[in-house]
Amino acid sequence: MPFTLADVVLWSRSFDEHVAMFALEQRDFEGTIEGCSDGPAAVNAGATERGYCVVSVDPLYEFSVGGIEQRIKQPSVEGASQTRRNVAEFVWTHYKSVDELIATRRAAMQQLLEEFPSGIETGRYVNGPLPGLPFAFGQFQLAQCSHFLFLYSEQLDFEFYLRSLVAMCGVAREVRIFPLFELGSQPSRQIDPVIGSLRELGFHAEPVRVDYEFQRVANEMLRVKRPPPSVGGEPNVLPQSDLQDSGARAG
Repeated sequence: MPFTLADVVLWSRSFDEHVAMFALEQRDFEGTIEGCSDGPAAVNAGATERGYCVVSVDPLYEFSVGGIEQRIKQPSVEGASQTRRNVAEFVWTHYKSVDELIATRRAAMQQLLEEFPSGIETGRYVNGPLPGLPFAFGQFQLAQCSHFLFLYSEQLDFEFYLRSLVAMCGVAREVRIFPLFELGSQPSRQIDPVIGSLRELGFHAEPVRVDYEFQRVANEMLRVKRPPPSVGGEPNVLPQSDLQDSGARAG
């Protein structure tokens, strides 16, 4: 059965949480940031409030405000219930209690819903799935993905991860992914093969510790930078055969 939007847990995260999990600094906001699979997160709304520019892309954005609200309401209730049942699996420093966590994330969802129409009009929310990205080469300074890539390592295969990361590196100079754990609180089974293949293709890829930990031990992001331009300054676009060969080796 193919993996669809319905299989993804849609629970919002605030702008401040994104800043912490991706170790974002002021200089990171000097250019436009692409948020891949941002879903109902409020990172775009929070960035816009502060005068920054974030473009979020996700299949969720094909729906109206009412459609999005319908799709995130029940998962948010389930997420809150699961968190209460498994309090010991989380580190309560960023959030001091389950109630604070739930209140913050519900507020983030509401923030997205309220500003979504204006974001659609101005092109800050774009309907689209990975690995296909409707952007130009090098359009962004930074691309980031929270709680999608590597979280679904059992459901999505190696080729999907490699193609998604290469696509993100095409549209941005740097890519950051958080967390490196999959569902079930286990280190992703895909992370080592993907890093190895990215390095073979010439990318600089390394896990980086961040000062954010909510899910226990999930305190690293993956940072990837694309190869330098080829001779003559032309974009270093990786041939399709290179990806296929790399996939075959990792498989």
